[in-house]
Amino acid sequence: MQKLLKLHQLISSGDKLASSWGADILGLLLRCYVGWQFFKSGLVKVQNWEGTLGLFRDEYQVPLLSPELAAVFGAAGELGLPLLLFIGLASRPAALGLLAVNVMAVVSYPLLFTLPCPAAINDHFYWGVLLLVLATFGPGRMALDTWLARKWSTT
Repeated sequence: MQKLLKLHQLISSGDKLASSWGADILGLLLRCYVGWQFFKSGLVKVQNWEGTLGLFRDEYQVPLLSPELAAVFGAAGELGLPLLLFIGLASRPAALGLLAVNVMAVVSYPLLFTLPCPAAINDHFYWGVLLLVLATFGPGRMALDTWLARKWSTT
């Protein structure tokens, strides 16, 4: 019986960690990880703008937008929204915006489904799940959103 009680205490200690700073540190790590994935992609787009425009004209099939406008929106979203995630400002809208960018990337690039390596589509799936977690549960206490909410609630 003592061993069962010790096992229960050990398992329950995870709850204490999650209710303290564990979940907040995890939220920060998720924000930084998924934000970095998109930020890197945005940097590649602006470093070779002519190549990016060529991809949007020839490869990507973005519905309803001209290739030039889609390239600008894609690069802006991949560079701006991660910055918001990094500092935790407007975290939920930023996560939802990146989720939209992620979905658009999958929808507009049909080769993702035909590539011999399923990791390409799996990455988008994982990033989408992480973004949904951030949009659902928020950025945690280690975010500018939380600090601003506390500051405004005390005034």
